[in-house]
Amino acid sequence: MFLCIISTCAKHIAVHQPSRAIKTRRKKEKFVQMSKSNSNIKVLAVNAIVAALYVALSLITPFSAGPIQFRISESLNHLVVFNRKYLWGIFLGVVIYNALFGYGIMDVLFGGGQTLLALTLTSLLQNKVKDKKVLLGFNIAFFTFSMFLIAIMLMITADLPFWPTYLTTALSELIIMSISAPVMVWLNNRLHFNKQL
Repeated sequence: MFLCIISTCAKHIAVHQPSRAIKTRRKKEKFVQMSKSNSNIKVLAVNAIVAALYVALSLITPFSAGPIQFRISESLNHLVVFNRKYLWGIFLGVVIYNALFGYGIMDVLFGGGQTLLALTLTSLLQNKVKDKKVLLGFNIAFFTFSMFLIAIMLMITADLPFWPTYLTTALSELIIMSISAPVMVWLNNRLHFNKQL
């Protein structure tokens, strides 16, 4: 009888205690979960740094708003060529700078919209265009073309004529993005932007 009770208890304990394989699997799942959480925190932190860097670089540039815009910070737009996860840091930097130092809510909407549009188009091409130099060319074209949104915003907020404003904003964007593209390639060769996130 005593052996029967012990046998029943042993079976009951064996059923309710997970096997070694189950314990190992649970530990691996927990480790993967923690790794994903740490990765998400890293992406958020790096994007916060990119946003702050965008604002800081915009502040040191004399022509950062208006019909001629030579923002050194626009060079950060090329980060999305190397890793699309940088998109939100760049976008946030544009929104913050435009809200605090631009033309207010209209600049947030149009400037943020212009940046989001161009970055999204470049991000969508990442899987199709493998050559980073070609993708940089597309990125420059998307940002240059989409400056029509900035020209519309300046037409509304500063009463500037559309076509001359579009010409000057697009040309200034083309120049700064073209000059900064090889610099960003050089920096990527040393810093490996894709591996930072």
